[in-house]
Amino acid sequence: MAVKLVAKPGEVEFPKGMEGVIARESTKSYVDGLNGRLYYHGIPIEELAENSTYEETFFLLLYDRLPTENELAEFKARMVQYREIPGFVYQVIADRAGAYNVHPMALLRSAVSILATFDESAEEDTSVAHQREAIKITSKFATIVAAIGRGLKGLPPVHPRPDLGHAENFLWMLFGEEPDPYFAKVMDVILILHADHGCNASTFAALVAQSALSDMYSAVVAGISTLKGPLHGGANQRVMEMLREIGEPDNAIPWLENALAKKRKIMGFGHRVYKAMDPRAVILHEYAKEVTKRAGTERWLRMAEIIENYMIEKLGRKGIWPNVDFFSGVVMSSMGIDPGLFTPIFAMSRVAGWVAHAWEQRQDNRIFRPRFVYVGPEIAHWVPLEEREGAA
Repeated sequence: MAVKLVAKPGEVEFPKGMEGVIARESTKSYVDGLNGRLYYHGIPIEELAENSTYEETFFLLLYDRLPTENELAEFKARMVQYREIPGFVYQVIADRAGAYNVHPMALLRSAVSILATFDESAEEDTSVAHQREAIKITSKFATIVAAIGRGLKGLPPVHPRPDLGHAENFLWMLFGEEPDPYFAKVMDVILILHADHGCNASTFAALVAQSALSDMYSAVVAGISTLKGPLHGGANQRVMEMLREIGEPDNAIPWLENALAKKRKIMGFGHRVYKAMDPRAVILHEYAKEVTKRAGTERWLRMAEIIENYMIEKLGRKGIWPNVDFFSGVVMSSMGIDPGLFTPIFAMSRVAGWVAHAWEQRQDNRIFRPRFVYVGPEIAHWVPLEEREGAA
């Protein structure tokens, strides 16, 4: 059926935000929003969080299967090989991190763009090269994000260590101390949980760039630029701002009642896809119990649990449940991570999904070219300046 492409405003119905529109087939992940389930290539996220590592999960997303023992060892070795970043990138991060009101995601976006200029094979258009670039970029993200975190505090970067896993190495580079093994496991879980999530906004942006046959760096920068937007990334940072505003557990219910009466948005609740509990929130809630106990931040967890129970009782029947952001902020803050770094860490995880989807797009590509419904004047004519309305 022909779609009317010239119309009056509101005359043509279409799904705003492309909600429900199918972009392509994919083997990477499936979000069962009705039942609150998430799968990476068929494997429940609960199994991966309990048993896997970020490196193994990245392999799964990239190659659509779990690696053998030898394959995983080789894959980890390649990621270690690619971790370091050029000195000039460190310098740019250090120089700009002190700039007034600089956004950490702007630093990340710039750093990845600069990385492309140091990569001699960035423009090589072969399947082998695309896979190599995917692994390179993903491996370097932790180094960049850690350098940003330290740069924002005026601290020099800590270089990667070859003897540590991806998550453990990130904590080493961020804090400059031997990571607590339990916190390293929790960091691994955080990275696994955020690695992919269907056709979200940043993944779709990466796909659009890749569909034009741009390079892998450009696809990733498109993802970063989209994740920077507050409607996609940053909600866990605002959860912590909310908890700090509440202050104490006894203040939680009065604060909520007042906020809801004023129709304020309660951060960390609701999702475009999930109409049940976000499975990632369930997992992080359990880890939050031990993390806050070790860190002495049980007050934050208690406030979060009071808010969770109240909101589920009031709004759960409307399909508004806690999402992954609700407990991730509590967990990362308790681990000593500044809230301003939460979204770059989200990107550090999600880059695995971006590059996996980008490579998948290259295998069966057609450039994305949706249409607009034009609602402007059908016929208009140019008018000389002196004859235009309002001319002197």
